[in-house]
Amino acid sequence: MLTTRYTLSGIARWDFATTVDHVRDELRHHGFNPLCEIDMQQTMRDQLGIEIEPYLILGACNPGVAHHALDAEPEFGVFLPWNVVVYEQAGVVRVSAVDPERLAGLTGNEELAPITAEVGRWIRTIVDNVTD
Repeated sequence: MLTTRYTLSGIARWDFATTVDHVRDELRHHGFNPLCEIDMQQTMRDQLGIEIEPYLILGACNPGVAHHALDAEPEFGVFLPWNVVVYEQAGVVRVSAVDPERLAGLTGNEELAPITAEVGRWIRTIVDNVTD
């Protein structure tokens, strides 16, 4: 798994469409309800008339965890839902997700640490299960 200062990511095992299906399945398996999907390729085409490679943002929520996080920090909602992106770049399909523990660190609220650690474990597992 590759990491940046704010993401957990890797190179997908499958083509774009198959990877998206696997990510959806993994999210559901770990208790995340898909709330939205944003097709950035279609959006760029429709709104700007430009073509980009496939890029899909999947917004998902684990309601129980979100409830605990919002109880601890009402402003934490600005980071919800948890986003996972699947995109293609130069023929390589990548999966990237926000690192929940990095987000919690921005708040300075120690009550979020165990909540985001748990979500972080799930997100790492999801990314690991769909990437090499």
